[in-house]
Amino acid sequence: MKSPIASTPLAIWLDPERALSPEHSQALQVSGWAVMPVTTLDNLLAHAADAAMVVLHLTLDVTRLKAVQQLLQDAGLSTPVVCRVDRQELDLAVEATQAGALTVLAAQDVRPASWLRLLTQLNPAASQKTHQPVRNVVFVDPASQHLLALAQKVAQADVTALLVGPTGSGKEVLARVLHEASGRAQGPFVALNCAAMPENLIEDILFGHEKGAFTGAHREQKGLFEQAQGGTLFLDEIGEMPMHLQSKLLRVLQERQLTRLGGQNLIQLNVRIVAATNKDLKKAIAEREFREDLYYRIATFRMRLLPLAERPGDIVPLAMQCLLQHDKKPWQLNPQAQSLLLQYPWPGNVRELENVMRRAMVLCSDHQVTPAHLMFDDWLTSCTNVPAPSPTPVMADAEAPRAVAPFMTETAQSSEFGASAPSDEGSTLPTNLNSAARINEHQVIMATLANTPSKTEAAKRLGISPRTLRYKLAQLREHGLGMASAAY
Repeated sequence: MKSPIASTPLAIWLDPERALSPEHSQALQVSGWAVMPVTTLDNLLAHAADAAMVVLHLTLDVTRLKAVQQLLQDAGLSTPVVCRVDRQELDLAVEATQAGALTVLAAQDVRPASWLRLLTQLNPAASQKTHQPVRNVVFVDPASQHLLALAQKVAQADVTALLVGPTGSGKEVLARVLHEASGRAQGPFVALNCAAMPENLIEDILFGHEKGAFTGAHREQKGLFEQAQGGTLFLDEIGEMPMHLQSKLLRVLQERQLTRLGGQNLIQLNVRIVAATNKDLKKAIAEREFREDLYYRIATFRMRLLPLAERPGDIVPLAMQCLLQHDKKPWQLNPQAQSLLLQYPWPGNVRELENVMRRAMVLCSDHQVTPAHLMFDDWLTSCTNVPAPSPTPVMADAEAPRAVAPFMTETAQSSEFGASAPSDEGSTLPTNLNSAARINEHQVIMATLANTPSKTEAAKRLGISPRTLRYKLAQLREHGLGMASAAY
């Protein structure tokens, strides 16, 4: 196949009239495709050499199909073209087939099975691989598309790469793209969070030990470098690695060999290193917290991931991916909910978006996510001084006041679920993380109770036992929360 990602073939989505919908994006990705939306023939040509197929939306006649075919032919490419046609345009579907389209699909078809059949048709071996939804990537925003194209090129060069970006922005996802786009895709992908390991254990975890190397070493143990042989080793939060280990890591990267703790034999390595950090390593170098020579060794190619708020085109597709990743039933985000997602600043990036969508799944009983189901981390919003969005005209219905609720303070939101609103204007935000988490838990419990016929059903939806639910309600009542008393 032409796509450099052997396990994730690329479909170019050409539609100058309508943006790629979250439903179509999710259907393609769940069935095993990476998708890149384009709107012009110039953009198509820029990526056509890497594409496994071109998905084209036809209107009126097959002129657009013939133009795409001619463009590919002039470029010396035989990339197949799949046409999307509105269901009522039967004659146009026949013309497209006669003009050489690989196949014709209904424009309204969002079933993953339809795109999986195309994967089977183009590459039967690829379709037999189990596709893990967590490995799917969303690159819909133009900035993300540029990053994906860059990652595919870097992956082929087999150089070390440094991924820089804020916490929760998707650095490990990009590291997996680099792995799967490379010639090491069939090898292991091994990850280590350098900030999560005790300092005295990182060396053993990375380099391994021989039997008897220290008290308790009853057998030899391969380190992560050896476990990643033939594949990729991902070192997350490398800026947190202790200085004395940085020098040893530098030596291993230079010599491509290591010696286990307590050992004497040199072990040759065939491992690609991808590192990531949310720190300013140049500043850390100036403050003597990170070795300059190690920085230049790991940053052969440096790629920056933008915060989620700076790539808005990814927000709604990512939200749909979160919904379908945990529940394969059809989900929908109504326009008002999409508008709120796009207005929120996302200080926690993709990880925070996942939390918001998981809460929505708990609160939503009909797979139709509305603003009433979106619960944001409001105390973070206020800390960043983000104003509440003004309701748009399409929200002038019964749900309009609730659409703004996620941006209010926690106390103001409590009246949404039945508690009396405070009489003064001194609503305060939670003073620490524990109180914020407690209030969020309180909101989820009460909202679930309000949307379920019984406490047994509410406990099931919350993922806890009825006994645990009774205990939590009793705790809330002890703290003087009136709505807990009413529900109890």
